[in-house]
Amino acid sequence: MSDRLPVRGSRFTLEHVSHLAFFVIVVSALLQLTRLNSELCWYIATVSGLLALTYTGGVMLWDRLGAVGRAAWIPVLLALWGLLLFLVPAALTSAFVWCALPLACAAQRVLGRRSATAALALITLVLVTALVGADGRFVIDTVLVPVAAVWATVALYRAQQRDAEARRRLVEELRDTRDLVARQQRRAGVLAERTRIARDLHDTLAQELAGGLMLLQAADRDWDDRPDVARTRVRAVADGLGTNLAETRRMIGDLTPSAVAETGLEGALRVLCARSQADGTAAQVRFRAVGDPQPVLDEHAATTLFRVAQSTLANVREHAHAVNVQVTLSRRQPDRVDLEVSDDGVGFDPAEVLARTSQGQGRGFGLPAARARLREYGGDLDVSGAPGRGTRIRATVSARPRPQTAAGPVAAVPAATAR
Repeated sequence: MSDRLPVRGSRFTLEHVSHLAFFVIVVSALLQLTRLNSELCWYIATVSGLLALTYTGGVMLWDRLGAVGRAAWIPVLLALWGLLLFLVPAALTSAFVWCALPLACAAQRVLGRRSATAALALITLVLVTALVGADGRFVIDTVLVPVAAVWATVALYRAQQRDAEARRRLVEELRDTRDLVARQQRRAGVLAERTRIARDLHDTLAQELAGGLMLLQAADRDWDDRPDVARTRVRAVADGLGTNLAETRRMIGDLTPSAVAETGLEGALRVLCARSQADGTAAQVRFRAVGDPQPVLDEHAATTLFRVAQSTLANVREHAHAVNVQVTLSRRQPDRVDLEVSDDGVGFDPAEVLARTSQGQGRGFGLPAARARLREYGGDLDVSGAPGRGTRIRATVSARPRPQTAAGPVAAVPAATAR
């Protein structure tokens, strides 16, 4: 049973057809009534007008009537229709009996399953009685056709109601599914953002604090015997803490790495290498950029390369005991950018370290996290090395060629400058 009648502002449905059929039948019967010279004409016209007015009022005031008002609307319609069939002459009975079609549809629309079936049985009884009374005898063709039409129309209407209900449930399920997907996407976005922030904190603050702790411990050991060296290390820690403080404030503000945002990826790497050499990562920390033209990097891809370099140099300072470190930013290919960090330190077995960190035995995120971050931007991480032979780490991200104009190449937008 439908609680709302789609009369205005909706597509043409079977309900609209039943309304139109009702008024066509009533008007056609009244036109036939005008050709009869009978004293019952005015009574019949009055009852017909009341029937049409009641039907129209129920349709127009559908929402205001409520469930109780609509349920009372059907008996009033049937009573007026039955009275009309009782008043009309036998010649007009066949004209008014067809009102049974829209009235049966209205009963199906308003009443429950059992009540609608009872109303349909009552309509059939009134219909058969009127037709038999008009002919004075039971003529099977005359009675069977209208009754069959009423029952067929009701069956069609019920089928349409079932289809409409099925569509309504599908729409509700689709809406619920869409809301669920939206919630899951928001939850996934929150988790991804938390993971990114955790990685950034690991690659910046955690690494720098670990390096600063090592310098302070070394300064404490050298404080009595080599005070100048100890003071140099303390100053390096103080400088690093100042830089970390600025970095932290920048991350709190917009979570964008300040070095990459202000100077681009190449400039940020140059500053990072110079500061790493000053902090004692290695005796020589060199940087070079190769390849031209420079591909345009996505902001987050450039930031990811910078974070990989930052984390790798922190690991070199803490574990490698290297003398020389080479950082190379390669832009030889138009569709990707490579960052390579190589050192001549003590080296390690990459397979062993990856297995240990994947089992949760390592500290922080490490190589698996760096590889996962790079793969988010169409890149990868390659680690090669052996104990006593140093280490080489190559990080790759996807890029797009620098745009060209008629005047020549246009300077690439520095990575991570546009948010």
